[in-house]
Amino acid sequence: MLNCLKKMRFLALFGIIVAFGSGSVKTALADETNASPTVTPSPAAAATAPASAGQPSATPAASIVPSPSGPVAAAPVTGQTASLEDRVASLEAYINNTDGTKTLPGVPGPGHNAWMMISAALVLFMTLPGLALFYGGLVRRKNVLSVLAQCFGIAGLVTLLWWAFGYSLVFGKSFDNPFFGGSEYFFFSGVTSAPNTDYAFWVSQNVFAIFQLMFAIITPALIVGAIAERMKYWTVIVFIAIWMFAVYFPMAHMVWGITGFMNGIWNNTSTIKAIDFAGGTVVHMSSGWSALILCLMLGPRHGYKREPLAPHSVVLCMIGTSMLWVGWYGFNAGSADASDAIAAGAFTSTTLATAIAAFSWGLMEKILRGKASVLGFCTGAVAGLVTVTPACGFVNPTGAVIIGVLAAVVPYFAVSALKPALGYDDALDTFGVHAIGGTLGALLTGILATNEANPNLKHALLSSLFSSQVKAVIVTIVLSTVATFVIGFILKLVMGLRASPEVETIGLDLSEHGEEAYIS
Repeated sequence: MLNCLKKMRFLALFGIIVAFGSGSVKTALADETNASPTVTPSPAAAATAPASAGQPSATPAASIVPSPSGPVAAAPVTGQTASLEDRVASLEAYINNTDGTKTLPGVPGPGHNAWMMISAALVLFMTLPGLALFYGGLVRRKNVLSVLAQCFGIAGLVTLLWWAFGYSLVFGKSFDNPFFGGSEYFFFSGVTSAPNTDYAFWVSQNVFAIFQLMFAIITPALIVGAIAERMKYWTVIVFIAIWMFAVYFPMAHMVWGITGFMNGIWNNTSTIKAIDFAGGTVVHMSSGWSALILCLMLGPRHGYKREPLAPHSVVLCMIGTSMLWVGWYGFNAGSADASDAIAAGAFTSTTLATAIAAFSWGLMEKILRGKASVLGFCTGAVAGLVTVTPACGFVNPTGAVIIGVLAAVVPYFAVSALKPALGYDDALDTFGVHAIGGTLGALLTGILATNEANPNLKHALLSSLFSSQVKAVIVTIVLSTVATFVIGFILKLVMGLRASPEVETIGLDLSEHGEEAYIS
């Protein structure tokens, strides 16, 4: 009896499955028959779309694709249903991160979108709390909150500027200008969940815009490290507001904008054919060289070279460094603007270069000073992250290892030898790590980049890449230093740059924010 019941239950279940499958087939056939036609962007708009590239000079697609001005497949005739072949082609385009707008115009890809939202959160995590804790641990306890307040203030200010003007000036194109993008996206006008195919086929433009916002936030926040413990809070805020328009927005457009002056991959008419995957020039060089000029204009901290100015908490510094490392995966791998093979390569290169740079820095300390410090490991890790940033999507694992070693050696001597020799008070080594590391990384990209790691690097580009990288480095240094000096000079006359000696002695936490980090 029991066996009979089991057989009957099995037959009933089988019948339900057959009936359900039959109904599904009929429904699918009916849907295909009655499917409404798709709308395709105009050929002029589609023809400008490069392969997936959130930052066109930095983030090429996983496979070889036509240039932005290359041919685009014809759209289906209005009133006709897209063929099965077209639908399969769109699915393959989604998987391969190539153009799928023929049958899926304006549709973001959920997997790519999810990765980019996670990456945006990771890059924000780098600033808040990563950079804030890293810098906060390196200053004296009476100035911890001032660093945190500067990071928070910059995050809010830059977000406002990015929404109003910044995104459009960097990633617009209505100006048809190599230095500024356009006005079409002012106040996020037209920034919707549909992809902007100038930069990414499968990522919503609003997600892409927020991802890029996080880069805009952390870049000026890096400058804080050079002027820590002595610059007035509101002068910092005003300086950053002007600096974004004078340095960051034009730099980002020149390197990543579709009409950019130094966009070597996606702008066929660019003057300098340079490449920068995730921000060696745009982020680290611009902030690092600006930081040097600003710290020279401010002068050294009160008591510099006369009394100990040691970090108040190496523990906080180590925690902040670890957060930076984790967040940097969003920074570098996320700059592929897709979850694809290029992102995987950047993820791998970032890991190798960072770990090897941290170990190499500690090893150098042991050899040259007798002891490897936790602060040294932290500095080495950040130097590795900085130096691999422009190259991470363009080099193979061996190239990443080479970068990791050099990222420790060159910034180590910049911090331990160059700074004491020249006597400038770069409080938290922003220049020694970010300017020197970013410059080194940009130059090494010109040597180590290979189309084996990134098929979008054509032979014509690679053959003259090092000289192009040198030119890009020079442009970045000149723009950053000259603009910073002019802004600093004006603000020094108008509102003053530096806190008074009394405020420095008491500490910026109490004097400018009315709070203390620690109550003992």
